[in-house]
Amino acid sequence: MSHQSDLIAEDILAYLKEHENKELLRFLTCGSVDDGKSTLIGRLLHDSKMIYEDQLATIKSDSAKMGTTGEKLDLALLVDGLAAEREQGITIDVAYRYFSTNKRKFIIADTPGHEQYTRNMATGASTCDLAIILVDAREGVKTQTKRHSYIASLLGIRHVVVAINKMDLIDFDEAKYNEIKEDYLQFSEQLNITDIQFVPMSALDGDNVVNRSERSAWYQGQTLMEMLETVEIAEDQNLDDFRMPVQMVCRPNLDFRGFQGTIASGIINVGDEISVLPSGKSSKIKEIVTYDGNLEQAFAPMAVTLTFEDEIDCSRGDVIVKSDNQPASAEKIDAHLVWMSEEAMTPGKEYIIKHNTNNTTGRISTLRHRVDVNTLEHKHAAQLALNEIGLCEITLSKPISFDDYQKNQGTGAFIIIDRMSNITVGAGMIHVSENTESINLDELSPVTLEEREARFGQTGSIVLLSEEQAQLASALERLLFNQGRAVAVVNEDTAGSDAAHNAAIASEFAKAGLIAICALEEGFSDELISSAFEGQKVLSATDEGSDEESLKKLLNEF
Repeated sequence: MSHQSDLIAEDILAYLKEHENKELLRFLTCGSVDDGKSTLIGRLLHDSKMIYEDQLATIKSDSAKMGTTGEKLDLALLVDGLAAEREQGITIDVAYRYFSTNKRKFIIADTPGHEQYTRNMATGASTCDLAIILVDAREGVKTQTKRHSYIASLLGIRHVVVAINKMDLIDFDEAKYNEIKEDYLQFSEQLNITDIQFVPMSALDGDNVVNRSERSAWYQGQTLMEMLETVEIAEDQNLDDFRMPVQMVCRPNLDFRGFQGTIASGIINVGDEISVLPSGKSSKIKEIVTYDGNLEQAFAPMAVTLTFEDEIDCSRGDVIVKSDNQPASAEKIDAHLVWMSEEAMTPGKEYIIKHNTNNTTGRISTLRHRVDVNTLEHKHAAQLALNEIGLCEITLSKPISFDDYQKNQGTGAFIIIDRMSNITVGAGMIHVSENTESINLDELSPVTLEEREARFGQTGSIVLLSEEQAQLASALERLLFNQGRAVAVVNEDTAGSDAAHNAAIASEFAKAGLIAICALEEGFSDELISSAFEGQKVLSATDEGSDEESLKKLLNEF
């Protein structure tokens, strides 16, 4: 919805041109439950005169039937459109609204406050320039406030407005406002947010939202709308590193071959030398083609078609970069993951990794740590549950070209898709370590058996073979290895002939999460087995049936 302007009646084409050239700000509202996120958006639209008369009439009628603000207009109903949202007075899904003023265009994402819908908040934040973190003035900074602030920081949002809401319920107490402000600033020292502003307000009554409040004479800062209209976001765009993932090859006739996509970052000029990754083939830009005609220069986030001076291989999933400024390329990446599935993240399980226009397969090979969103401490864990965040190492089936997410969001983000259900189960932000951080030995906890078994995707076990079955050891090792198991043989060739010594080695292998296959001419006694392998999983092959049958039975155990 656009603001009212005299140009609409006088010169509609001039108005449309003026409107087209306005800067667009994408922002989201987030915070804990019942902090007033939906009400704030409704108030922004209402006081900016961005609500149609029929919409306002409907909201007045709905407020009487299902509103939660007594006799006052419940502006939250403007964005809480789902029946379940109106029944419970909460936001469940992400709701988007568009409006403009004479200075800027805006797209608002109203995100849920409930912890179980944190994944929806992360989805809404992924494309935003600014986050409005709402805090209930009566409650102060809560766990969900910290969680949403941390996710905003992870997602590269550089501008945050902390809107301390419901100040009318504490009589606009300046001391309480300053206390909450100090509490949030202390927490935010650990975040990667460069611009934080604060505003005391009442979304329900409109104080300091669009219009300045007389009830907070002690506050001399900007209103929320003034902050939104003046925040500097132009410098946030990465114009240094040219990256364009290829979305489609355009071949309308025999004389034209162009490579289409949206420029993720950087600037490109006709004549610039480029490389296509992962092949590394080079050429120069011949043309920059758009619907409105050819250009000499293009920049993010324009959608363009590029042609090359040379015939080189380039297809969907490749990335076009400048030859003298290339991203990293690897089969292993470190990334912060926001887990979005009810089924916990399983290290070792194979997933689809969608990175820009490129799809590949991969697995979480290591969960380095889980982040405690209350304290931002790093804690060891075997898996990530729904809405948990952790730093992981991911092993891919083929190399990808990437940048650190904080440097370049266009090539630093990916999503994880379950291969069976095709559901998005995680969102990742690639982290390129510069190895400049000091190592705190006190934070390095011992590696547990549970972590080892989660890494290998198996239970540490001992397989005992009799003297007659010793020749099956290498065959069983090969079959298990081909299944992706971590396995090793303990026999006379590898450890010697002393049974007690070999039993001790096999036991340590199992404690390390491995499958130890023991094959000795001198078998293990029952007494040795009970003492050496106490509490561990011990399997043995029966002497009945053929060698093939014995191997099949053992394989079924894994």
